[in-house]
Parts: sequence; structure tokens; C-alpha cells
Amino acid sequence: MTPSIIVFADGEVGIHCVQWLARFHRADLTAIFTTSQNDIYRFALEQGLCAHEFGNEESCLQLLASHAGSIDLGLLLWWPKLISSQLISVANHGFVNTHPSLLPYNRGKHYNFWALVEQCPFGVSLHVVDEGIDCGSVVAQSSIHYTWEDTGGTLYNKAITEMKTLFEDTYPSLRQLNFSTTPQDLSFGSIHYASELGPASTIRLDEPTTARQLFNLLRARTFAGHPACTFVDDGIEYEARIKITKKK
Repeated sequence: MTPSIIVFADGEVGIHCVQWLARFHRADLTAIFTTSQNDIYRFALEQGLCAHEFGNEESCLQLLASHAGSIDLGLLLWWPKLISSQLISVANHGFVNTHPSLLPYNRGKHYNFWALVEQCPFGVSLHVVDEGIDCGSVVAQSSIHYTWEDTGGTLYNKAITEMKTLFEDTYPSLRQLNFSTTPQDLSFGSIHYASELGPASTIRLDEPTTARQLFNLLRARTFAGHPACTFVDDGIEYEARIKITKKK
């Protein structure tokens, strides 16, 4: 039986997964929502798929009203917005989200930064969506190894690559609607918010630290095209990045 799937997609992972679904499971796709009239939106229309630019939840629910009771599953593919319980309930089997951390570590924002700063396990996860922040039961995970040569930028790219593979490997069980889940143990792990990144990236020159902590902080904010760590001396603000390579 062909399932009815709705997809909310954004970014590099979103377009990859939508293209893969269109190629191998086109009949599953009931509707695709995008953050703007971007490459995903244009691709979907070119393929004759039902695509909508997401304005707000109210308009989204109105668009889905004609499918009431018939949507089997929703997918959040690199989707940047939280969704409400009302939208989650539109799908008979709820929603599954792509999250670029090894849950329950680094729920929330800036997973690549915090993995290096806190030196915790890293990877990617697919999890059931609930009203909390990345705290639903885990559907599938894949660990990613990192070394001293990794930075915030390299971990971001590794997460994108591994998430594409994890989604493709897991989707056959998702579309059968018989996927198993494992509740997260939230007694450990971590959660971080966007507002934490700036203060955590500020180096205070006269406060004690270790070389290990400083190197981890510097490489965590080393990401081409993005701000770096900062420090202030004599009223002048500086940015600091780092490059670590294995000696040959």
C-alpha cells in the first residue's frame, strides 16, 4: 500500500531528500512545503508535485484540510521551524524530524559548536516530533567520529553527508509505518539555545582556562563564512580562528 507523506523541507539535506523521494518513491508524496520559493519548491513544481510555500501554520492547515484523515506521516527534512501539536496531529503517525546530533546530546541549536566545546559524542538522528525541542523518541541514529583536525565547519559538513545516508537507509521502514522507536533518556545529554552561542564564543583574556578548552573553543567557531570567537583588548575587539593539522 502506498503511504501518504507530507514533507517540510529546507536546505541541502531537504533538497537532496526530496529529489531522492521523487526519484524512488514519487507516489508517496502528497504535499511538499518549503520556506520560500527556493530550489526545492521549483524542483517540486517541475516534477509535477504538489508544492506550497509555507507562510504560517494556519494557512498550512487550511491547505491540508482536504487531506484530513488520509495523511499517514509527516517528515521534517532540515526544517528550521518548530511545529505545533495541531500540525503534528494532521498525520496519523505523526512527524519524524532530521536532527544533526547524536540525541540526547545537543538538542536544540548549534550542535556542531557544542559537540567540540563539550567533547561529547556526535552524529545524526531521526526522531519522532513532539511538543518539546528534539526530545521525541529516536527512530534511527548514526555516529560520526571526529578528531583534533575537525572544526565547526567540518562537523557541519559531515552531519549533512551522514544525514542524507541515514534518511535513505531508514525511509523504507518509515514508509511501511512500522518503524520502531527508542525513548530518549533525558537524564543525560544536553540542550542549547541560539542565545547561548555569542556569550560562549567570547574569550576573556584574563580568566583561567586550559589549552585544551581554548583550542576546542577556537576550532568550534572556525567555520568559513561565519563569525569566529572574539576577545577584547584595550577596547579593540578581535576575531580568532584556528587550524590544527596532524604532524606528518
